[in-house]
Amino acid sequence: MKKSRILALGGVTLLSAAVLAACGNGSSSSSSAPTTYTYAYTSDPESLNYLLVNKSTTGDIIGNVVDGLLENDEYGNFVPSLAEDWTVSQDGLTYTYTLRDDAKWFTVEGEEYANVTAEDFVTGLKYAADHSGDAEALYLVQNSIAGLDAYVKGETKDFSTVGIKAIDEKTVQYTLTQPEPYWNSKLTTGILFPVNAEFLESKGDDFGSADPSSILYSGPYLISAMTAKSSLEYTKNPNYWDADKVAIENIKLTYTDGSDISTFIDQFEKGVFTASTILPNASNYSSVKEKFADNIIYGQQNGTVFYGAINVNRTSYKHTAKTTDAEKESTKKALLNKDFRQALNFAISRANYHAQAAGEDAKTKGIRNMLTAPTFVNVGDQTYGDVFTEKMAAIGSEWKDIDFSDAQDSLYNPEKAKAEFDKAKKELEAQGVTFPIRIDIPALQTSDLMMSRVGSIKESIESALGAENVQIDILPMDEDPLYAATFHAENASQEDYDISTVSGWGPDFQDPSTYLDIFNPASGDTLKIIGIDAGSNPEIVKTLGLEKLNQQLTDAAKETSDVAVRYSKYAEAEATLADASVLLPIISAGGRPSVTKAVPYTSSFSWTGIKGSVSYKYLKLQENAVTVKEYEAAREKWLKEKAESNAKAQEDLAKHVK
Repeated sequence: MKKSRILALGGVTLLSAAVLAACGNGSSSSSSAPTTYTYAYTSDPESLNYLLVNKSTTGDIIGNVVDGLLENDEYGNFVPSLAEDWTVSQDGLTYTYTLRDDAKWFTVEGEEYANVTAEDFVTGLKYAADHSGDAEALYLVQNSIAGLDAYVKGETKDFSTVGIKAIDEKTVQYTLTQPEPYWNSKLTTGILFPVNAEFLESKGDDFGSADPSSILYSGPYLISAMTAKSSLEYTKNPNYWDADKVAIENIKLTYTDGSDISTFIDQFEKGVFTASTILPNASNYSSVKEKFADNIIYGQQNGTVFYGAINVNRTSYKHTAKTTDAEKESTKKALLNKDFRQALNFAISRANYHAQAAGEDAKTKGIRNMLTAPTFVNVGDQTYGDVFTEKMAAIGSEWKDIDFSDAQDSLYNPEKAKAEFDKAKKELEAQGVTFPIRIDIPALQTSDLMMSRVGSIKESIESALGAENVQIDILPMDEDPLYAATFHAENASQEDYDISTVSGWGPDFQDPSTYLDIFNPASGDTLKIIGIDAGSNPEIVKTLGLEKLNQQLTDAAKETSDVAVRYSKYAEAEATLADASVLLPIISAGGRPSVTKAVPYTSSFSWTGIKGSVSYKYLKLQENAVTVKEYEAAREKWLKEKAESNAKAQEDLAKHVK
């Protein structure tokens, strides 16, 4: 596992809110709906090389201009794109995709270049493998596709030994090392997209440079303008194979450095922008709220989770408010005590934390109480979150009657926090611990948002547990030293904090393992954020109650025939991790206020990949700003239809097994 999906929370991703608010399958209220979408963007792409680069600045563009074998529909199902159909072998190891006859490559000018063929997928994967040092998402498939790991490591130089074959011009086949029920979810990432060999050779090292002519197009849009720190524009590809599904003909995005997002609402009022983020803490919020009282809606929460990480084995003190070794030792002993960590967990008001970005009106709308999004997958008729809740209740009475659903501040319970602290204090006093326990939390001093968020944690913990018992020391830091001590730390010994709120995780593919394997005590690359390097400190792992987590994750991974059993096993493993309270989920991405003219629930939906909410393909617009009433009605309809559609899609999987 690599860092490409670890996310830094130095600020807040406000620009995405207006698009994320509109997913699903509503209908336009006007027969003369607008066909031009206008908004802003904050970061230019360094590259368009989708086979090597796994950054959002690249993926958000590529998802609109290049297609893969499958894509997401409005309910999050994986449906045909360049592949019109596929089959899976009985043993789950071989996936065979049949390409559609009308799949074409086009130049940036919209001129037909060639047919998309099965060999294009082979060429794409070989290119990524041959540039393995630069292929940021290769880790997603390197151990999945048979023979690929050996080729990347140089154990063989014959790419024909790798489990990808062009059976004929219209049939591409993948052979896996072991069954992966979630394999199709990986097909919506750029690493598995096709490339035309002749075009690739003609471009050489310039392939995928930050130039619209450096790639070919097989998707719904063509890049019509791309000027650094100025503009990014798309036009509809009129010859696209699925052109009837593309309602928006022009997309015009204007660059902003993000320093004055409060002016977006003015642009929306003037009709310049199709949507606008709302800033509840801006000076003009009262007038905006009054003017758009019937139109402020809140984007859906997505798969990304941000959490507080507790460093239980801190060795670096380059940045600390502690003045004595005794204070350091007392804090370390306290953080190794599960009752104390659970007290911190129950003492944090996620609502107050989220209110710093979303305002009081939306303070619960971005809360996440689990690592894995609770509706990420279904376990039979239950959601993953439902099963996780049952597993938590079985662990201990402190976890009973807690609603782990999104947008609920149910973990915040000062009474439980005090009870857990009282238990911990008796044990800690017997160990010679002195109070108050001093806890260092670093924060980016140039970010008012981050400082206020960490300030809210200080207020809620000290209020619940008493400042005489626990003292939160906020450490204002510049960006470089902050990230060196947290986000960019290479191992546990460089993690320099007691609690960090800097990092989060976005899922790579649609399986709970994408959230949990990174914290496997035996192999998890991200375990270091709690002060432990993978495979080390067995005594600390045992003290934390995580000694069985490796076996639980191993057992879950082995279950590939019954996904309900698989997901239930992962929910049990996650419950073990959650009970340890070394990672304290706080919020997700999404759940922030905006106004928009995008028809509610008309774009595709996804938890992973680049063919979901960042895609404009299915999105529709309406003349007037969406009302809260319209949005809520569309959401209710979508949730019902999504449940039915997902269940049917699960049943239909059997039809693909041959």
